[in-house]
Amino acid sequence: MGIFDKIKHAIFGEAQAAPVTPATAPRVEPAQAPVSSSAAPSPAPTTAAPAQSAPAAAVDIVPLLDAAVKKSGQKLDWRRSIVDLMKAVGMDASLAERKELASELGYTGDTHDTATMNMFLHKALMKRLAENGGKVPADLLD
Repeated sequence: MGIFDKIKHAIFGEAQAAPVTPATAPRVEPAQAPVSSSAAPSPAPTTAAPAQSAPAAAVDIVPLLDAAVKKSGQKLDWRRSIVDLMKAVGMDASLAERKELASELGYTGDTHDTATMNMFLHKALMKRLAENGGKVPADLLD
């Protein structure tokens, strides 16, 4: 599990991390039932689209992260700081962890320029959370 997945799991929780979808739920095919008449069974409809998961309701990250900050007992600004966000969800916010996250999120700049890297990480993380079912305020996606 990568750093992004750990953050997503810490914010969204267990239920969002592994949702049960119609595609993964056990399914009983009507054609599996024994046929008692001599008539041939009608074929299953072929025009139906493959089962896809219904779009899950977006998870509003603001109250979840605000609650995490409150629970931490620290004064953390998760809206502006990747380090504070990681601390709020109980993760290691070391430079090594942030460099690994930078690699996962496609950062191509100088990892020794931590201020620039941290700004990239925060914006890229917010964008990736939104792409993965998070409801992220528009001002954090700019």
